[in-house]
Amino acid sequence: MNMAPLSKLSRFPLSAMVLAVSAAVYADDKVSSTPTAAADRDAKPSPPAASPGMLNSWLRQQSPAFDPWDLGVQLRARFEHTDNLDAPGAPGVDTKHGSVDFRANGGDANNDHLLLRSLVHLGYTPTPWLNVYVEGKESSSTGDDRSPNVDSDMMDLHQAYLRLGGSATVPFSVKAGRQELIYGDERLIGASDWTNVKRTFDAVKLRYEAGASWVDAFVSRPIVVWDNHFNESNDYEWFSGLYASSTSLIPFQESQFYALSRNVGAGSPGFYGSSPDPQGSSPRDIYTLGLRLKSLPGKLGGWDYGTEFAGQFGHFKETTKGAPASVAGKNLDQEAFAVAAGGGYTWSKFFGSPRLGAEYAYASGDNNPSDGTHGTFDNLFPTNHKFYGIMDLFSWQNVQIGRFTASIKPLKNFTLTSDYRLVWLADTNDSLYTNKGARRGGAVATAGLGYGVNPGFDSFVGSEIDLVGSYTIKPCAVLQAGIGHFFVGDYIKSSLAGLGGATDGNFIYAQCVLSF
Repeated sequence: MNMAPLSKLSRFPLSAMVLAVSAAVYADDKVSSTPTAAADRDAKPSPPAASPGMLNSWLRQQSPAFDPWDLGVQLRARFEHTDNLDAPGAPGVDTKHGSVDFRANGGDANNDHLLLRSLVHLGYTPTPWLNVYVEGKESSSTGDDRSPNVDSDMMDLHQAYLRLGGSATVPFSVKAGRQELIYGDERLIGASDWTNVKRTFDAVKLRYEAGASWVDAFVSRPIVVWDNHFNESNDYEWFSGLYASSTSLIPFQESQFYALSRNVGAGSPGFYGSSPDPQGSSPRDIYTLGLRLKSLPGKLGGWDYGTEFAGQFGHFKETTKGAPASVAGKNLDQEAFAVAAGGGYTWSKFFGSPRLGAEYAYASGDNNPSDGTHGTFDNLFPTNHKFYGIMDLFSWQNVQIGRFTASIKPLKNFTLTSDYRLVWLADTNDSLYTNKGARRGGAVATAGLGYGVNPGFDSFVGSEIDLVGSYTIKPCAVLQAGIGHFFVGDYIKSSLAGLGGATDGNFIYAQCVLSF
């Protein structure tokens, strides 16, 4: 990288050109917080769909010359209200103890803000084995107390790639350029579509596909966002892997196997130099081997199930402030694992097709911070919003979460979902981690003056109840609203006892997505 800000700004108009050229409306069915359509598109390259939306359909009716073109825009607006969840970096936050969620007194307990996101794309597929795709984005936040604001990234390039091959007669394909990586349920690799600034990589991906099976080999660098500058990939971080999938190995399920490598150099934390925006990850060389099994829709009657297991080895450099002298600044042996398993039943012949389900997720923590090993699972690049609560409080790290879920469709276009989660730390010798994978507090005991590492505390963090309703007005217009309440448990109460006590947290949102 090591490029002056001026050189970055000189390339900034590229994404502006994308927005200007593609003044159409996006009719991708990726209109909710779940990026299913994106996952399907990434898993099986194909030419533009026969009915990709009102604009594309209209153009193709006018002339066959528009058949290979794909024009679109997605506009999303979401209002969020948070209560007793501190905004990092906001004025008034306790500078000594930092931003402390669930604090009953002090800090900046409320943060009401409006998030806006625009995605504009232009695609060209003259033959089934050739696809060129460019997508620009603009993300903004109004009234947000956080500083720096992680939900703001003004006019930038989101995707720009070339795909060759992948037709019915050519089983190999290569996709090169800036792109989303989406695999499995996105517990480890996803686009994080819920966030206002989606995740992308500068990557090269080779795929072999035969019938109901495919294998990907990819090498990439994650894009590090810097608001008001052209976003670049991290020169000091490589993310590579092999990912294989088959729906014929066991006919009623999708079977997936993967081997992933995350290699981060010492220069990563200061990748953008003096930028106040979030920087790259800390140094590590972590290798992940995993297995994912999920039932195929309709193959087991009303039943469904899914499970995923991942184990990690390698090295992790301990850079946490206050870490024990025996491990501070040293490369520790990575020894971690995570597992998730769940299932449910849908009464498809009953009114509203109600479904009940349950899930358990576990990710290891570090049970001895001074022994030269690092036991905290690395969550890699996930879409955590889908799994651990709409309040976005947790990641798949040093945690165990029990989830009970229910959903119903009382109207054809209206879905109501309710979730209840119970949350414990996997090990109190380790930290409580945020949904971004960062420690809450440092690596030292706090005696009730904030979050830290307190082995004597009870492991029960608390419970969260969520209610979400989604209404599809038209295929191009979806309304969604949700409310979440977190009941603090003994771990949080003990952590904040010396700061005036703890209190429950609330989250409310209302969202509209327009896709034409």
